[in-house]
Amino acid sequence: MTGSKIIMGIDPGTNLLGFGVIRVEGREVSFVGMGVADMRKEKSHFDKLRKLGEEMRRLLDEYSPDELSIESPFYGKNPQVMLKLGRAQGAAVTAALLRGIPVSEYAPREAKIAITGVGSASKEQVSVMIQKILKVDLKPEHLDATDALALALCHYFHCISPLAQVKSSGSWAQFLEEHPERVK
Repeated sequence: MTGSKIIMGIDPGTNLLGFGVIRVEGREVSFVGMGVADMRKEKSHFDKLRKLGEEMRRLLDEYSPDELSIESPFYGKNPQVMLKLGRAQGAAVTAALLRGIPVSEYAPREAKIAITGVGSASKEQVSVMIQKILKVDLKPEHLDATDALALALCHYFHCISPLAQVKSSGSWAQFLEEHPERVK
C-alpha cells in the first residue's frame, strides 16, 4: 500500500452503527476518528434504515474515505436478526458504492483474528488491542466503534499482507489433480 489513504470501517446494526476511520501513509497507520450512529429512537425498521442511510452519507461527507470495510452479517440464534443486519449492511454499502468507494467485507471472526490473533476474542479485548496498535487512549461509549476500527485495520492488514492474495488450492485432491508432476 503506497501513498495516503483513508479507510472507514463500519460495524452495521439496526440500533447502533459503529464507524472507525484510519489514515494510511505508506506503511504507517494512524487513528482519525470513531463513533456510533444511534438509530434507537426510530420506531420502524424502515425509519431506522432511512436514518442509517442519512448517517452514512454524513460520515462519507465528513471523512471522505478512499475505501470502506464492513462486517458481514453473521447467523445468530434468530434468522430475523440476520435479515435486519443484512438490510443495514446493504444500506451502508449502497451509500459507499453510489460514491464510487470500493467496499470490502470481513467476517467478525476474521477481524478479531487480524487484531488479537484469536477469533473468539471479546469486544473488550479487541478494544484494548486497537488502542495498542494505534497508540491512542480511547474511551469508547459503545464498543461498536472499536469493532469498526478493527474492521478498518483488518482491511489495512489484508492489503499489506503478501499472503492475502494467495488463493488456497481448496483440497489436497484438487492440488494433486492440478499438479500431477508433484506425485511420485
